[in-house]
Amino acid sequence: MTEVLEARTARSWLARLAHAERRWLALAVAAGLVAGALTVAQLALLAWLVTALLVEGTPLAALVPGFLALATLLVLRALAQWGQDAAGLAASLRLRTRARVELLDHLARLGPVGIAGHHTASLANRVVDQVEALDGYVARFLPQRRLAVAMPLLVLAVVAWLDWLAALFLLLAAPLIPLFMALVGMGAERLNREQFDAVSRLSRHFIDRVRGLATLQLFGHTRAATREVHAAADDYRRRSMRTLRLAFLSSAVLEFFAAVAIAMVAIYVGFGLLGYIAYGPADELTLFSGLLVLLLAPEFFQPLRSLAQHYHDRAAALGAAEGLVALLEETPRRAGRAPAAPHGAHSLVELAGVTVSHPERGRVLGPLDLTLARGEILAVSGPSGAGKSTLLQLLAGFVGPSEGARRVAGDHAFAWMDQRPLLIHGSLADNLRLAAPEADEAALRRALERAGLGELLAALPAGLDTALGERGVGLSGGQAQRLALARVFLSPAPLVLLDEPTASLDAASEARVLAGLAALAAEGRTLVIASHQPAPLALARRVLRLREGREAGAVHG
Repeated sequence: MTEVLEARTARSWLARLAHAERRWLALAVAAGLVAGALTVAQLALLAWLVTALLVEGTPLAALVPGFLALATLLVLRALAQWGQDAAGLAASLRLRTRARVELLDHLARLGPVGIAGHHTASLANRVVDQVEALDGYVARFLPQRRLAVAMPLLVLAVVAWLDWLAALFLLLAAPLIPLFMALVGMGAERLNREQFDAVSRLSRHFIDRVRGLATLQLFGHTRAATREVHAAADDYRRRSMRTLRLAFLSSAVLEFFAAVAIAMVAIYVGFGLLGYIAYGPADELTLFSGLLVLLLAPEFFQPLRSLAQHYHDRAAALGAAEGLVALLEETPRRAGRAPAAPHGAHSLVELAGVTVSHPERGRVLGPLDLTLARGEILAVSGPSGAGKSTLLQLLAGFVGPSEGARRVAGDHAFAWMDQRPLLIHGSLADNLRLAAPEADEAALRRALERAGLGELLAALPAGLDTALGERGVGLSGGQAQRLALARVFLSPAPLVLLDEPTASLDAASEARVLAGLAALAAEGRTLVIASHQPAPLALARRVLRLREGREAGAVHG
């Protein structure tokens, strides 16, 4: 029952996105109908040319206009098919862009705390691969679904006008293809859903092993890790082959029934032309009508066969959409509306009786009252699990209060720095501009100087263009912290939140980072430092001690 409800939700989500692109999809269907009508006209002209040559003995020179018309129809048909493909691809691109924007906006609403339970590889797989899996569904399946109804009816009408008995053969064979297509599609949808889950697991598994490669080498477990990756990849291979086997089997079955139906029409036309069938309109068959019926018979099944081929795109899209919808249905833990202004004229943030609760852990913070004045330095201390990081998340707005009120000033913006700063694969300038995208080189150099990295910058041959690896590969721990501090200098935010900013640093690096923080405070910034270390606590003018999420005492310097 749960899988049925999830599938319905995924279909509703896809239908809503597709409805927004209905104009492009309608244009693709219209171009497909024009291509189909031109195909019928092309086949009729071809049958007339053959009849004129073989039966009527018309000179070849007299048929030159007919051959020119046939070439013109071929060009027009190719243009119509190009228009169908172009319109379908435009609708697909717009829909995938819309889906990716919706997904990224929802991730932003979830915030760092909300997405903490998801592996980065799994999120990347959803944002990239699973959204891309919607392409074939929109560009090919949705237009073809309408063409699979309209085009066979057009061909059937022409065949019925030529010979109603041949049309009856086609009509009796037509339901077999949709029937087997639906039976195969149900299994394909389940296999595609399992395959997307397997890709997410494989991505998480591989990235975890790459990130822990140094630890695995240290303890001699690289061979075991390699075997695990091989096993996970082999599981994905087996699932992929199972999906491909189903696709090839379904195509073979559909082609078989279409071939049988066409063969039945061919036998009827052949015996009718030979005079062996005296029933119905068989004795009225001519070379023109019989040849045109034979040429139109494959075209009757072609839209249904194309729909069957694209039915796997539908199964892949539904499998991807279920994972995307499950992520979109997660409820953000952040406050849904803008907080009110503080009561105090000099207050930057006010917390009044706030508590924070998590479904899996219960209350982790509060009740707590706190007022942050502009330009002050507050240190937060306490044992692990006391609620220090949760308090910073609450001040930043990453989580909303379960109870109580959070009031912030209208110009509230914050800068964040912790013991593991986010450094991306790129240049020094790229990493600095995460905080200030429009900053010029002079501003970047000043920020590095103030963070104590001026000598390092002068020693680098490429300067600001020096490439860094992911997570700051190429820098020491202290240099990475000071690079994060330089980003804080670039940010104009009045509130600076620091979570264990000097943990794992040596004394010299810690002293440089603390000197930079003191410079920030001298600018009138408000600093909140959560730390176990005595040196950061000594920098503060007020120390808030937490125990089990509650205030255990405050010390004013």
